[in-house]
Amino acid sequence: MTKQIWLNLPVKNIAKAKDFFWKIGFSFNEQHDTPSSTCMVVGEENFVVMLFEESLFEGFSQNKITDTKLSSEILISIDAESKEEVDELAKKVQEAGGTVFAAPAESQGWMYGFGFADLDGHRWNVLFMDFSKLS
Repeated sequence: MTKQIWLNLPVKNIAKAKDFFWKIGFSFNEQHDTPSSTCMVVGEENFVVMLFEESLFEGFSQNKITDTKLSSEILISIDAESKEEVDELAKKVQEAGGTVFAAPAESQGWMYGFGFADLDGHRWNVLFMDFSKLS
Protein backbone atom coordinates (compact mmCIF):
# COMPACT_ATOMS: atom_id res chain seq x y z
CA MET A 1 0.00 0.00 0.00
CA THR A 2 2.54 2.61 1.10
CA LYS A 3 5.51 3.31 -1.17
CA GLN A 4 7.28 5.91 0.95
CA ILE A 5 6.74 8.18 3.92
CA TRP A 6 8.23 11.62 4.45
CA LEU A 7 7.99 14.39 7.01
CA ASN A 8 6.89 17.95 6.20
CA LEU A 9 8.06 20.80 8.47
CA PRO A 10 7.26 24.51 8.33
CA VAL A 11 10.18 26.96 8.46
CA LYS A 12 10.36 30.74 8.52
CA ASN A 13 13.19 31.03 6.00
CA ILE A 14 14.18 28.24 3.57
CA ALA A 15 17.71 29.51 2.95
CA LYS A 16 18.52 29.79 6.68
CA ALA A 17 16.97 26.40 7.50
CA LYS A 18 18.83 24.71 4.66
CA ASP A 19 22.12 26.31 5.73
CA PHE A 20 21.59 25.17 9.34
CA PHE A 21 20.90 21.55 8.42
CA TRP A 22 23.73 21.50 5.86
CA LYS A 23 26.16 22.75 8.57
CA ILE A 24 25.18 19.91 10.92
CA GLY A 25 25.66 17.26 8.23
CA PHE A 26 22.42 16.69 6.35
CA SER A 27 22.20 16.54 2.58
CA PHE A 28 19.59 17.72 0.09
CA ASN A 29 18.00 16.50 -3.11
CA GLU A 30 18.10 19.85 -4.86
CA GLN A 31 16.08 18.56 -7.83
CA HIS A 32 13.02 19.19 -5.66
CA ASP A 33 14.01 22.69 -4.46
CA THR A 34 11.72 25.63 -5.08
CA PRO A 35 12.03 29.21 -3.76
CA SER A 36 9.79 28.21 -0.82
CA SER A 37 10.77 24.57 -0.17
CA THR A 38 13.67 22.15 -0.06
CA CYS A 39 14.06 18.38 0.15
CA MET A 40 16.38 17.15 2.92
CA VAL A 41 17.41 13.48 2.93
CA VAL A 42 18.28 11.66 6.14
CA GLY A 43 20.07 8.36 6.76
CA GLU A 44 20.95 5.33 4.70
CA GLU A 45 17.39 4.92 3.42
CA ASN A 46 17.23 8.60 2.36
CA PHE A 47 14.20 9.42 4.52
CA VAL A 48 12.75 12.65 3.12
CA VAL A 49 12.14 15.72 5.27
CA MET A 50 10.51 18.48 3.25
CA LEU A 51 11.01 21.99 4.58
CA PHE A 52 8.30 24.45 3.51
CA GLU A 53 8.01 28.14 4.24
CA GLU A 54 5.22 28.66 6.76
CA SER A 55 2.64 30.25 4.44
CA LEU A 56 2.94 27.38 1.96
CA PHE A 57 2.77 24.79 4.76
CA GLU A 58 -0.35 26.37 6.25
CA GLY A 59 -1.94 26.39 2.80
CA PHE A 60 -1.72 22.67 2.20
CA SER A 61 -2.14 21.57 5.83
CA GLN A 62 -5.18 23.83 6.16
CA ASN A 63 -4.25 24.43 9.78
CA LYS A 64 -2.31 26.92 11.88
CA ILE A 65 1.30 26.18 12.75
CA THR A 66 2.17 25.33 16.35
CA ASP A 67 4.13 28.01 18.20
CA THR A 68 7.29 26.00 18.88
CA LYS A 69 8.32 28.42 21.64
CA LEU A 70 5.29 27.32 23.66
CA SER A 71 4.64 23.71 22.66
CA SER A 72 5.79 20.72 20.63
CA GLU A 73 3.77 18.65 18.24
CA ILE A 74 6.52 16.18 17.37
CA LEU A 75 9.92 14.94 18.52
CA ILE A 76 12.03 13.73 15.61
CA SER A 77 14.54 11.04 16.58
CA ILE A 78 17.76 10.22 14.74
CA ASP A 79 19.88 7.11 15.26
CA ALA A 80 23.60 7.75 15.82
CA GLU A 81 26.38 5.22 15.25
CA SER A 82 28.42 6.08 18.35
CA LYS A 83 28.66 8.26 21.44
CA GLU A 84 31.32 10.26 19.62
CA GLU A 85 28.89 10.99 16.78
CA VAL A 86 26.32 12.22 19.34
CA ASP A 87 28.89 14.57 20.91
CA GLU A 88 30.07 15.80 17.50
CA LEU A 89 26.54 16.55 16.32
CA ALA A 90 25.73 18.42 19.55
CA LYS A 91 28.75 20.66 18.92
CA LYS A 92 27.76 21.23 15.27
CA VAL A 93 24.20 22.16 16.29
CA GLN A 94 25.46 24.84 18.67
CA GLU A 95 27.96 26.19 16.12
CA ALA A 96 25.22 26.39 13.47
CA GLY A 97 22.89 28.40 15.74
CA GLY A 98 20.61 25.67 17.06
CA THR A 99 19.70 25.19 20.72
CA VAL A 100 20.76 22.12 22.70
CA PHE A 101 17.94 21.68 25.23
CA ALA A 102 19.27 18.38 26.64
CA ALA A 103 23.06 17.98 26.77
CA PRO A 104 24.62 14.65 25.72
CA ALA A 105 24.09 12.12 28.50
CA GLU A 106 23.45 8.47 29.32
CA SER A 107 19.83 7.37 29.58
CA GLN A 108 18.35 4.17 30.98
CA GLY A 109 21.76 2.48 30.99
CA TRP A 110 21.77 1.64 27.27
CA MET A 111 21.22 4.92 25.43
CA TYR A 112 23.37 8.01 24.99
CA GLY A 113 21.94 11.07 23.35
CA PHE A 114 21.01 14.73 23.32
CA GLY A 115 18.12 16.93 22.27
CA PHE A 116 18.15 20.07 20.16
CA ALA A 117 15.83 22.62 18.64
CA ASP A 118 16.49 23.80 15.08
CA LEU A 119 16.20 27.44 14.00
CA ASP A 120 12.39 27.13 13.84
CA GLY A 121 12.04 25.43 17.22
CA HIS A 122 11.36 21.90 15.97
CA ARG A 123 12.72 19.43 18.50
CA TRP A 124 15.10 16.65 17.54
CA ASN A 125 16.51 13.77 19.58
CA VAL A 126 19.80 12.08 18.62
CA LEU A 127 20.45 8.67 20.20
CA PHE A 128 23.17 6.06 20.20
CA MET A 129 21.54 2.84 21.41
CA ASP A 130 23.71 -0.01 22.70
CA PHE A 131 21.27 -2.90 22.58
CA SER A 132 23.83 -5.23 24.22
CA LYS A 133 23.20 -3.27 27.45
CA LEU A 134 19.41 -3.45 27.20
CA SER A 135 17.97 -5.51 30.03
